[in-house]
Amino acid sequence: MTGTTTDPDDPRLTHGSESLDGPPVPQAEVYLVLSEEERAKGFIRPVRRSYVHEVCGVVTTMGTSIAETYARNPSFYGATYCVHCGVHRPVGINGEFHWDGTPEDKVGT
Repeated sequence: MTGTTTDPDDPRLTHGSESLDGPPVPQAEVYLVLSEEERAKGFIRPVRRSYVHEVCGVVTTMGTSIAETYARNPSFYGATYCVHCGVHRPVGINGEFHWDGTPEDKVGT
């Protein structure tokens, strides 16, 4: 299981670049999230915990603090991880992921 951190200088952060154009890699040891205080200010999108990789069709489920970070600031991340492919791939309007159950809603928008 991966952890989270609110410290952008945490040396365990990988920034997802290790697998964007390379071979499959394990998930990062930790992922950056917004602080509890920032997330407590409210969400501009629904809190969704699962997304689908449009390339392979597999669902990935993330922890609550990461899901809440997406809900508070949808563009916080530039990429996300596919548990099947073992890669971080882009999110956003031209990204490769949509929220599970809502194919029209792209992750990161």
